Amino acid sequence: MYRLKVIDHIQLAAPKGCEDQARSFFIGILGFEEMEKPAELKKRGGVWFRNGNIQIHIGVEEPFAPARKAHPAIEVENIERLKKLLTESGIEVIEDDNLPGANRFYTADPFGNRIEFLEWI
Repeated sequence: MYRLKVIDHIQLAAPKGCEDQARSFFIGILGFEEMEKPAELKKRGGVWFRNGNIQIHIGVEEPFAPARKAHPAIEVENIERLKKLLTESGIEVIEDDNLPGANRFYTADPFGNRIEFLEWI
């Protein structure tokens, strides 16, 4: 018998040369910190981030196509403040009120990958 415990990380794909754009978004706007990648994996490109228990790995994929439907969903405290920060940073926010009991919206990372943010009310 085994037991699933927790999601260790989410990987999002990005095109070659994506690292600086990813840092600007995930560190500069969302407040993640960069994680050191293992030496063997650095050769592949991409960059890893952490914010508390949340890890997002940006991996290089060629040819690249953004995930427009599949997405991570990140629970947020004070979602209205995050929404304002994204909007003020020129990042599109797509409101969605189809999940009862949640305030949520979608946005995209710099590469077009969908990301959901939600706060349970």
